[in-house]
Amino acid sequence: MADIEPMPQRPAALPLPDQVALVLQGGGALGSYQAGVYEALAASAIEIDWVAGISIGAVNAAIIAGNPPERRGERLRAVWDGVTNSLPSVPIWPGDRMREAVHMWSAAWVMAAGVPGFFSPRLIPPMLAPAGSMEALSFYDSTPLVATLDALIDWDLLNDGPMRLSVGAVELESGNFHYFDTRNERIDARHIMASGALPPGLPPVEIDGKLWWDGGLVSNTPLSHVLDTQPCDLLVFQVDLFAAANTRPRTMMDVLARAKEIQFSSRTRQVSDQLLKLRREREAIRTLLDKLPADLRDDPDVATLAAASREHSVNLVQLVYRANAWEGGSRDYEFSARTMEEHWAAGGAAVAQTIDRSNLLARNIMDGKTAAFDLARPE
Repeated sequence: MADIEPMPQRPAALPLPDQVALVLQGGGALGSYQAGVYEALAASAIEIDWVAGISIGAVNAAIIAGNPPERRGERLRAVWDGVTNSLPSVPIWPGDRMREAVHMWSAAWVMAAGVPGFFSPRLIPPMLAPAGSMEALSFYDSTPLVATLDALIDWDLLNDGPMRLSVGAVELESGNFHYFDTRNERIDARHIMASGALPPGLPPVEIDGKLWWDGGLVSNTPLSHVLDTQPCDLLVFQVDLFAAANTRPRTMMDVLARAKEIQFSSRTRQVSDQLLKLRREREAIRTLLDKLPADLRDDPDVATLAAASREHSVNLVQLVYRANAWEGGSRDYEFSARTMEEHWAAGGAAVAQTIDRSNLLARNIMDGKTAAFDLARPE
């Protein structure tokens, strides 16, 4: 009888480097996938030191950073139950066609009625509002989100607590991108809302005399900020709500969905690829410098090159939401309770699958190597 290859054993506990970061992309209603990811990471005893978000990722990030560990799951559940309670789950006939029809109806309801605790339609269309007023700059009013954030977030804990928070937004007039970071400034509801103020649906948010829009207009991932300012060896869980690869579209709804995936995921993939390529090049430089004879190591040019190539290791774990066949171009604003629960469960399943396959990741962390992993990718 042939010898049977033993099954690889998953590590009893994933070894953690000096710091763990959670990076949350924008994606509207898909953000409940991020809540499922966080819940599963917490259940796996993976403690987050730094959370960074764009748009809906900024909302989830603020709730995580603005609550003690024992309340974070409860508060995430409160916000997602709140924004989906106007579209509860009802029994439907199984099958992708019926599910797609319900999905589209739910999205149409959101367009007409808004989302409770998040945004509501304006009574006067923006085309009829006075030019230059906030009412003229968006179709919806995001004022309800202020009360939601204030009710669920301890702003003193968010700013003074142990977890670092970074959220990205774009200054409307200059077009400059900026990260509001608790290491540099105090953050309140305005900064979170600014990161999610996606035009023309939602209005810009004024902070200190400047108007700010959704950071996803420039980059839908805060990964570059995290890696540019990392202070030590880092493990990053990057949660992407749009997959870069998918099948060829067959309908107009497929076209809309695929266009959004390419628009938002390509930026994330480009940032990830460029940053990791640069790190591999620096690693090659360090390897070469280590081979130099001792009499060259004090050369000023060698010292300059050594300083430029010095960096901390990073292991990037990508957790990508891969949409169901019935989810079309409205998936980012379909706020039904049924879909929210499915996204939440998918986030938890992705973490479980990642942990089950984490042997190579664990070795990289122990060896201080830099690499990227998509361990939840379908076989």
